[in-house]
Amino acid sequence: MDVFGLLGNPVGHSLSPPMHEAAYDELGLDARYVTFEPAPDDIEAAIDGADTLGITGLNVTIPFKRDALEIVEPDELAARIGAVNTIDFSGRGAPTGHNTDAVGALRALRDHDVSLEGAHAVVVGAGGAGRAISFGLADAGATVSIANRTVSTAHDLADDVPDATGYGLDELEALIADADVLVNATSVGMEEDATPVPADALHGDLAVMDAVYRPLETRLLSDAAAAGATTVDGAWMLLYQGVEALELWTGEDAPVEAMNEALRSSL
Repeated sequence: MDVFGLLGNPVGHSLSPPMHEAAYDELGLDARYVTFEPAPDDIEAAIDGADTLGITGLNVTIPFKRDALEIVEPDELAARIGAVNTIDFSGRGAPTGHNTDAVGALRALRDHDVSLEGAHAVVVGAGGAGRAISFGLADAGATVSIANRTVSTAHDLADDVPDATGYGLDELEALIADADVLVNATSVGMEEDATPVPADALHGDLAVMDAVYRPLETRLLSDAAAAGATTVDGAWMLLYQGVEALELWTGEDAPVEAMNEALRSSL
């Protein structure tokens, strides 16, 4: 039996187990997906232990994504992003680290027929999610504007991302007026009925994705729909980062519909 899992602290809220277990059932794999919650200082021992025990693959979430980068052998994208959210133990050498958040965001947008080549994308937030999404958008051919509360953080990220520029939140409305894609990569809208973007800045030529998936329809997405924009809820990004991880670990085409159904029924 193959064992996959999730490293994080805390992990009790995770929706990854039902999503991955549904995929194993659909594919007929003898596999299980379990959660692990090591203490913050024990992450290296946890990864070494997983390797020793023959665990096939791990997802990595808060607060361990940056720590994992220093423990495994990251691929080129994970190294550029500066974080690992997926570890593969199937090779003969050291475990390899990957970041499926970037590709997950791209697949979520493309699943909704959003064209990225030559697009102007605005990313709100320069934290971990914003960083991964910004790299993904730039690699897909978009010009990226990063707006963040702390302007220096936006500038620092823009210095790392090709064809990107950093801005403060006070410039957000002007940026959106000329944008094709808008992504909220902050947690605004998760704990309260709030949005990081003024409703009157939204327009019908936008595709708007919110990384928040609880609730599925955030204030931002509700305002975007009212403005006639294409909307992409955060569960799509969560789904496709899991799809990418599964395909990396197993070499199988992921049963996207089964995984999506399991994910959304758990929300």
